[in-house]
Amino acid sequence: MNTITTLQSFVHAHPLPLLLSVGMLTILGFFFGKTMRFIRLPSIIGFMIIGVILGPSLVNVLDETAQGHLSFITEICLGFVAFSIGLELHVKTIKQQGTGIILIILFESFLAFAAVAAGLYFLTGNLPLALIFGAIAPASAPAGTVAIIQEYKAKGKLTNALYAVVGFDDGLGIIIFGFASAIAKSLLARENGGAVEGIWQLISPPLVEIGLSFAAGICIAFLFNLLSRRIRGNRDLFILTFGLILITSGLSIVFHLSLILTNMVVGLVFVNTMPRSIVKKIGDKVTDFMPLLFILFFILAGANLHIASLPALGMIGIVYIAARSFGLIIGSKLGAVLGRSEPNIRKYLGLGILSQAGVAIGLSLIVKQEFSMLGEAGNTIAAAVITTVTGTCIFFEIIGPILTKVGLEKAGEISRT
Repeated sequence: MNTITTLQSFVHAHPLPLLLSVGMLTILGFFFGKTMRFIRLPSIIGFMIIGVILGPSLVNVLDETAQGHLSFITEICLGFVAFSIGLELHVKTIKQQGTGIILIILFESFLAFAAVAAGLYFLTGNLPLALIFGAIAPASAPAGTVAIIQEYKAKGKLTNALYAVVGFDDGLGIIIFGFASAIAKSLLARENGGAVEGIWQLISPPLVEIGLSFAAGICIAFLFNLLSRRIRGNRDLFILTFGLILITSGLSIVFHLSLILTNMVVGLVFVNTMPRSIVKKIGDKVTDFMPLLFILFFILAGANLHIASLPALGMIGIVYIAARSFGLIIGSKLGAVLGRSEPNIRKYLGLGILSQAGVAIGLSLIVKQEFSMLGEAGNTIAAAVITTVTGTCIFFEIIGPILTKVGLEKAGEISRT
């Protein structure tokens, strides 16, 4: 313990330049990720372990200030992840999956919401709190799933289904959150004897966010199409792609759009409107570049995982983990059965969608900001949500990628290594 304290003091007395920090993180993450193969775990688990060690939980090299300086890496990575998901959503592929993929997205999202809300209402008797936790449950972390798919070069119908589900369920999750938080606010306002806002006032922001994200993505995609038709070289196409993903992500942040949805729509429109040769050139270059982003992204994700918050989870955290896992796995299975999807999709898709991080933490911060102004009951909800979601994300970010790998192996879409 004294050694760690001494190291923390030294680091804070001699802060490293940003470029030196990024370089060291890249090398450390790369080699530690390689060691994970000896114990048959995905590389990203190694990246996150490095992040936990260097983060506030232990050495505190990556403290909140350092994480703030490096937050642009997270945004760039999510932009590339979302764009790469869009590139996999060819209309022909989606049509082959039929209505099954739509039913899977609907069932896994709504059953996760219902299971968590019911479980926590039974535990606490607090309906607004149960609704908020239920609304956060459907949000997934596509980066973990995509990282596993790319690391093991997975191919097949389950892989295609995973791309579609983790791409679209965040959008549906944001809409569910908008409706549920509106009802929860209304219930709290009635309890406090305050004025109750109209339902449209409460639910319109998430609907507008989704709509504008789609509109912006379509517009940027057509600009992308126009510019890329005039370029031939693979390197030049990648430079154009890199610039436009950064522009899309930056505009999403400025105008409070969904960074993931907007970039995904760019990729989706692009893959369905451009010649296959150009799409393949861009897809190959993006796939080659993303492992570097994944190293830095998951190290920063690990630094955000405050291990000290785990003991504070209690029964709310245990019920949330169990009910969310049940809702996502059983919901995806029901949707796949009703949609007559492939057997492998029915059996294993639920294992690949458990990861949860950025979007869920973002929603919990919204709860903290908006509900803390609604009296003592609102403060109680805000505190419970931010503590529990932060803690449970540690569990889901570790177990999610591992189960994704297991599911893809069992489906025969990656080799057992």
